[in-house]
Amino acid sequence: MRLTRQTNYAIRILMYCAANDGQLSRIPEIASAYSVSELFLFKILQPLVEAKLVETVRGRNGGVRLGKPAEQISLFDVVRVTEESFAMAECFENDATECPLIDNCNLNAALREALNAFMDVLMKHSIADLARDRTNMRSRLHIDELPPRALAS
Repeated sequence: MRLTRQTNYAIRILMYCAANDGQLSRIPEIASAYSVSELFLFKILQPLVEAKLVETVRGRNGGVRLGKPAEQISLFDVVRVTEESFAMAECFENDATECPLIDNCNLNAALREALNAFMDVLMKHSIADLARDRTNMRSRLHIDELPPRALAS
């Protein structure tokens, strides 16, 4: 299964916020750190906010931060809100009626088992796992070079 760019960068937004230790992060800073468009990140932000994985703070000193502890956000949580379909083959689609073996197919069963294994692994890993080496991440993402900002409550 191939994850979309949207999922990749959604995970990166969450990793950035986790490395930023609860301080507010700004989308322009995150976009700069990953060399990606701000508009693209704003598009990705919406489903993360709706799923309460990220919260936003408006205003001059506003930004984004994790909506819950990084330990409580699994990779599966992110994939579930950013991926439109988990169809690995045509026969996974809702309207798959063209195949005469649809209800008795070993390929379908094998692919479903593989997809379940993939999801099980994603459930085992959290954003905290990915951001475990915060010191190194902060340095590589240039977080420590940013001017300090007040924490919003």
